[in-house]
Amino acid sequence: MNDAHMLIAMQEMLYYVVMAVCIITIPVLIVGLVLSVIQAATQINEMTMTFIPKFVVMFALLFVLSPWLMAKLIDLTHRYMANLPDYIR
Repeated sequence: MNDAHMLIAMQEMLYYVVMAVCIITIPVLIVGLVLSVIQAATQINEMTMTFIPKFVVMFALLFVLSPWLMAKLIDLTHRYMANLPDYIR
């Protein structure tokens, strides 16, 4: 495996990690922002009002998207394991 193959492999792995993280964090960030605006408008400063909905959204997304994310990661692993003899040379 030369340097180009290693860089391509690391770039692809980093892409999947960033994609998996962004799929979960961006909707949670949007929910937190909307709830913060609602709290500012109503002047209700309750911490559980922002924590619980973000928690529910995060776990709902993990529940819904976990099979897809795992399929992507398994496909990536199978591809690298199948080409392992080529990488060793």
